[in-house]
Amino acid sequence: MHNRSLFLPLWLLLCPLAMRAQEIVEKLPDAPQLQAQAQQRTPPLNSATANSPNSLTPDSTEETLTRQQAEQLALKNNPRISVAALLALAQKQVVRETRSALLPKLNGNLTAVDAEESSRISAGSLEASRLLYRVGAGVDLNQLITDFGRTRNLVASSSYEAKASQQQSQATREDIVLAADIAFYNALEAQATLQVAKSTVKARQAVGDQVNALTASKLKSTLDQSFAQVNLSQAKLLDLDSQNQFDAAMAGLNEVLGTASNQQYQLVDDPSPPLPVAPSADAVIALALQQRPDLLALKLTHDADVRFSRAQHEQLLPTISGLGTVGITPVGSSTYFTPDWYGAAGINIGIPIFEGFKFHAQAAEAELRAKASDEQSRALINRIVRDVRTAWLRANTAQQRTSVTAELLQEANTALDLADTRYRLGLSSIVELSQAQLQQTQAQIAEANARFDYEADLAALRFQSGSQP
Repeated sequence: MHNRSLFLPLWLLLCPLAMRAQEIVEKLPDAPQLQAQAQQRTPPLNSATANSPNSLTPDSTEETLTRQQAEQLALKNNPRISVAALLALAQKQVVRETRSALLPKLNGNLTAVDAEESSRISAGSLEASRLLYRVGAGVDLNQLITDFGRTRNLVASSSYEAKASQQQSQATREDIVLAADIAFYNALEAQATLQVAKSTVKARQAVGDQVNALTASKLKSTLDQSFAQVNLSQAKLLDLDSQNQFDAAMAGLNEVLGTASNQQYQLVDDPSPPLPVAPSADAVIALALQQRPDLLALKLTHDADVRFSRAQHEQLLPTISGLGTVGITPVGSSTYFTPDWYGAAGINIGIPIFEGFKFHAQAAEAELRAKASDEQSRALINRIVRDVRTAWLRANTAQQRTSVTAELLQEANTALDLADTRYRLGLSSIVELSQAQLQQTQAQIAEANARFDYEADLAALRFQSGSQP
């Protein structure tokens, strides 16, 4: 009876307090509700749709940009594309320059001389010494008949160089496409991380407000309040770092797109799922060895070196040319210019006898350079095989990471729900809730990183195989 008499007043004292606490707790939204409210303006990133940047509502002041649009802008505006195209056009002109040696050379001359009649030059080089007063005009013709293939080999060498330059231009285009893809996915990854950070700040702020209200009502300790503030500060630091990384990634994207302005874009990922990785690296390697433009360019350069080496050896052979000249002399002494016109035709055979071993050295140099370019082709083949295999391994691993990080995010969301429930029921401390929140944030970032890393690795694999658009 005595115990009951003590229990009754105590129960009457605690019952209103408990009912009041229950009313406060019921009025305060729980953590998932707070997170949902905080993310009304920003879709939840732990959902399947929110993880894709194209699910975000674009800012009306920002231009949307897809990967395909980024590639087109880079190919249009990047100065490296113009440089490569201009160099390819310049190399084509070298072919015309070399081929001109096969065509006739026609020169016109107009000469007027006022001299001491019949005087002679007595110093200088060996030439016609007599000086005559005259005015004349004429045309000279010089046509290469044969140099036993040297000029044709030079033309062939320059033609191979022009084709190699075209392949180098294509290789530059593929380099720019890869750079645009990598910069785009880096910026897209930074954008997703920034979105996670901002969502985390809002969610931690909401939880902090809840804990502050419970602490003011004496339902939670100041320790819980301190932990909530620490979590909020960590989220703000993550937001600052993410914003800096996003701005830096956007600056890198603008550089690849060929603009110096600080253009801001709302990046939109392709809604369709990425293609799976090829089942074997050997097929990708075979494709790369067939169509990599840098390898094709090096092979063409080797062919050019071989034809140039032949041309250098043929310097030792004679050169046969046809010569012709015709003209008139309207003014001049009739003693020396009996008819008022002149004309002649002939054949000249140039035979190299001794040039101080210059031709032999040039031929040996060209032959050695041709062998060196062949070895360079072999070295590039080995490097391509290594790069393709490495890119295939990275893409294959990244593909597996996407599924693992998706499972990790799902488990982190479940763990946060359980930790929140246990905390609201008073079965755990805020330390457990804070750990669950941190794990969810890390899982969200890891899931976004894994997805965009996989797409970037696929772009690198396309580049290594020579399959860029």
